[in-house]
Amino acid sequence: MVEEFGNAGSRTHSYGADALRRVNQAREQVAAAVGSTPDEVVFTSGATEADNLAILGLEAHAAETGRRHIVATAIEHKAVLEPVAHLQAKGFEATLVAPDRSGRVDPDEVLSAVRSDTLLVSVMHGNNETGAIQPIETVAEGLTDERVLLHVDAAQTFGRETQALRERRIDLISLSGHKIFAPKGVGALVVRRRGGRRAPLSPLMFGGGQERGLRPGTLPTPLIAGFGLAAELAAREENDRRIRCLTIRSEALAALERLDPIVHASGGPVLPHILSFAVPGVDSEALMVAAKDLVAISNGSACTSASYAPSHVLTAMGLAEEVVQGTVRLSWSHLTPAIPWQSFAERVEDLRL
Repeated sequence: MVEEFGNAGSRTHSYGADALRRVNQAREQVAAAVGSTPDEVVFTSGATEADNLAILGLEAHAAETGRRHIVATAIEHKAVLEPVAHLQAKGFEATLVAPDRSGRVDPDEVLSAVRSDTLLVSVMHGNNETGAIQPIETVAEGLTDERVLLHVDAAQTFGRETQALRERRIDLISLSGHKIFAPKGVGALVVRRRGGRRAPLSPLMFGGGQERGLRPGTLPTPLIAGFGLAAELAAREENDRRIRCLTIRSEALAALERLDPIVHASGGPVLPHILSFAVPGVDSEALMVAAKDLVAISNGSACTSASYAPSHVLTAMGLAEEVVQGTVRLSWSHLTPAIPWQSFAERVEDLRL
C-alpha cells in the first residue's frame, strides 16, 4: 500500500508493470486453487458482488434467448436471493428448492426443477448459518442441458472444501477473500469456459473495461495480492486447518452434550468451522449476553445482524419457531486459541428455564 503504489492498468512505467505482475500472480494463485485458468478469474470486491454479477449479469442473455427461469435454493445467502428477487420483479420466474430438516437440499429436487426455459441453477456449497454442505457435484453431474448455467456461491468453502469446486461443469463460482484471511474488500467470480465459450455475462458497471470488460475500475493491487497469497496458503494448509477446526468442533459438542442440544446440519457433511445449535428452554438473546466475555456469538448471519429477523435458513428447514428463536451460531478458524467450552456450557445450563 505504501511502497508499491503503481496502477496495474498503467503500462508505460515500471510502477504499473510491477503492480500488473502482482495482480497476474494472484490471478494464478486463485485459479490454481479451483483448477481453473487465470483468465477465468474476475476480481471483485467480494462474494456479494460476485453473486450479483453472476445472476444479474445474465439478464441480457435471458432477453436474447427467452430463458427467464432460475432455480435456486431457499437457503441461499441474501446476495443470491435478493438479485433473484430483483429479476422476478422484472418478469423472471424462480423456483426455490427447500432443504430437509438437516439443512441440505435434495439434488434430485434441484434437477427436477429445471425446465426447458431455465437460464441458471444457483446452489451454494456450504451454508453460512448451519455449515451444511450442499451436493454441488451431484447437481453438476446431473445437469444434462448444456444451455443451463450453474453458479455456486463458495464463500464458505473456498480454501476449506475446495476439491468439489474443481468440477468443470460449474460455470460460475463466487469467492470471498476475507473468509480465508485475505484483506476485507476483495473476492472473485470464476467465469469458466465450456466448449471454448465462457458464461455470457454482461457487466453491471461501465467505465474502463478492466477485468475483461466485466468489472471496471482501478484494481486494488494490495488487496488482490493478499487474496492471492491467502488462496495459496489455504490450498497448501487445507487439511491441517480442517483437522484443527474439527478438533474445536468436537470439544464444543462434548461440552454441550449433557444439555441435549439441537445441533443443526447433523447427520451429513458439515463445515468443520461452524456450529449452529439451540438448547431447549434457552433464549438466544439471553445466551449472547451471558456468554459475551467467553465467546463471540450470534443468532444470525453477520451479513444481516444489524436488524434481527428470524433466520430464513432455519425457517426454510421447517424448524419450530422456538427452535429458530433459540438458535445461536458459533464459528472459528485454525487460528482460534483455546476456548473455555466447559465454562460456556455452564453458562448455557444456568439459563435453562
